[in-house]
Order: sequence, then structure tokens, then C-alpha cells
Amino acid sequence: MKKLMSTSLVALVSTGFTAQAESINILVEGGGKMLQEAVAEKFTEETGIEVVFTEVPYQGVFDKLSAEIASGSSNFDIATIDVVWNANFAPHVDDLSGLFTDEVRADLPSALVEDAKVDGKMIGMPAWANAEIVFYRKDLWEDPDNQAAFKAEYGYDLAPPATWEQWRDMARFFTKDDMHGTATVGLFSEEWMAHVLQAGSPGVILDDAGNVILDNDAHVEALEFYRAPLCEDNSSPENALEIGWGEAQNLFYQGQTAMMKFWAHAYRLTPEDSKVAGRVGVAPMLAGSAGIAGIPGPWYNVIPSSAENKDAAKQFIAYAVEHNAMGIEAPLGLAATNSAYESYMGKDGYEHFGPLLETLGADATQGRPIHPDYQELVDEAVMPAFQAALECEDNVEELLADAAEIARDILD
Repeated sequence: MKKLMSTSLVALVSTGFTAQAESINILVEGGGKMLQEAVAEKFTEETGIEVVFTEVPYQGVFDKLSAEIASGSSNFDIATIDVVWNANFAPHVDDLSGLFTDEVRADLPSALVEDAKVDGKMIGMPAWANAEIVFYRKDLWEDPDNQAAFKAEYGYDLAPPATWEQWRDMARFFTKDDMHGTATVGLFSEEWMAHVLQAGSPGVILDDAGNVILDNDAHVEALEFYRAPLCEDNSSPENALEIGWGEAQNLFYQGQTAMMKFWAHAYRLTPEDSKVAGRVGVAPMLAGSAGIAGIPGPWYNVIPSSAENKDAAKQFIAYAVEHNAMGIEAPLGLAATNSAYESYMGKDGYEHFGPLLETLGADATQGRPIHPDYQELVDEAVMPAFQAALECEDNVEELLADAAEIARDILD
């Protein structure tokens, strides 16, 4: 081991964590390996502990870790899991509260810290996080003719949309010349959930006490807004129920939409041969009456309770969060800590980090319910109502009232 150890390693050694393992095995999906390879190499260089990644597809992480738990033993010292699985695996992973020092907590967006907390323990450490922000065509927004025409029609300056009203106005304005202002994603509900928080709801689907709030005023108001470009303004393609994130992204890249709400990492992945290359601007997620809010998409490093090399695993997790910026050079270019993102702000090509950090750190931003029945609630209650609303015929309030009853039946 090098003479100069990082502060995280010193802290672990001083509190009794000594790693005797020659290697640790981490279960990851493709993005998890990509974002942690650089820090793993540096960790090995400093400690002599080899980091071995077992890479599987997205669903394979859940399935493989579940199988390990069922067997009562684990081949993995760490698993990197999606936040939506935190509640499912919480009983089967170690408490990492000791790694959440005051310094670490202060360097993480509060929503990420809250999502790590399940049944009184900190079940994992954020490895990276993402959120949807606003993408728009800079060339269209900066065009003097568009600026003059927009102000004449709407009475205020054309600037990146910051509010619900501005989003609708600009989507209508740019629906012309074989282009729609935006696209309505109908295959996933996270954008709507972000609007629910923007409207002031204490949570999405459930409140902190686990009560169903799917039919509260904020959920209704947000869904009415979400479907307005499709159902009222004709500023979105009609086939919303066929549009997922990939389809919305492609429409924007092909120049068929003027703006989109999308996961921030995509900023650096804009194809060089796309019609919008070099023309993309970014802004924080929209604000409603409660201000800016987004739904974070973090992944967490957890230690299975049956892992063999727990001390070495804790060393790696502490080291990885301290050196969190090392993942930014990977193609996905994501991190979890404020300091990691801030270290790249102002650099060319990282203009999206300011909007991403503002969205992740917004007071109204919070995660999806950390509940073991979350996916069933989404599949059986949320999505049928959400997609029915995008048919533009049914009353939103009635749809969500029915969905809330289904959700309550699931939880009973």
C-alpha cells in the first residue's frame, strides 16, 4: 500500500475496518462497470485489492442478487443497484451508516441521502445519479426572427422554458414547419411524477407514512399539465403511447421536436451526425408552484449480508464516494456528489452539470417511493391511469381516483 492513503481509507482503518482480501467482486450492469472502472483501478493501485466486475444486463442485477440471497451465500462483496430496488434488498444488505459521515452527507444531494435510508438504516452509498432536465434547440431560441415573433405573440422574451406556462407557450410556438414543439412520453411516467412534485405534492403515489396520495390535487394538476401539449395544444405527436425515452430522444435528434425533458447524461451523447449537433442548450427541470423538482435516478453500492469480504467492500465504497469525480470521464459521465459535478462545471462539454445539480438539489426534488410494492403499484395502478389520460378522452380526476383505489387494494 502507498504511504499516503486517502482520508477515507485512513478513517476506515482507524475505526477498525482492515481489509485482508486480495480481491472483491462487484455485481453491476453495463453502466455501473463503466462508471466505476477508473476508481477501481486507482483503488487497486493504492490498496493492492483487485476489483473484479461481474457485468450483467439491467434486470440481471436484480435476478442474480435475489438468487444469491435465496441461496444464503453470496459470490459478490458489493452490488450496484437501482434505487427502485432499495426496499426489496434492504433486509438483506448491511447497514452502511458508518460511511455516511457529516462530510459525505453534506456533499450529497439530500434526496440521494433520503433514498438510502430504509427502515432506520443506510442500506447503500450513492455511486452516481441522474435526473431529467430541459433540452432545447439553441439555434431556434437565439434566432432574432423567432425572438421577435414570440414576444409579439406571448408578450415576454423567448428564453429557455422555466415554468409550466412557458413550456406550453414555447411548445405551441415551435409547432410549425413540419416540427412539433415537444413530444409526450407515454411509455414511462417519471416526467409526470416530476411535475407532481413541482405542483407541491408531499410525494409521488405515496406519502412518507405510506398512504396512497395518487388522487391528491397535485397529481391531478400535474397530469392535466402533462397531457396538455398532446390533448389541447396539438404541439406534440399524436402517438404518445408509442413514445418512450428513446423515441423522444430520436425525435429531438432528428430535428422533429424543438425541446424535450430528458436525462441529463444524454447531453454529451448527442450524435455528431444528428441535425441538432452543436445546437443543444440545457436548463434545469421545470418549476411549478413548489419550484423546480425532478425524480432522481441514482444507483447505490450495497454490501450483501452474506458477503465474504465486507471490510474490503467498505473500503472500496468509501474510496469511490471520495473519488466520485473519476467516473465523469466515462461515456455516461455521471457522479453522485456535489463536489464531483462542481469540479467539471465551467468546462466545455459539461454545460449540463449546472442544470442537473440545480435539479438534484432543489428543495422539492425527491425520489420515488422506497417501498417493496413500488413496481406493482406502477404496473397495476399508475400506468393504466396515466396512459388512459393520454388517450385524451377520460377525466383525469376520475382516472386517478380509480387508480388510488387499486393502489390501496394492493397495499391492504
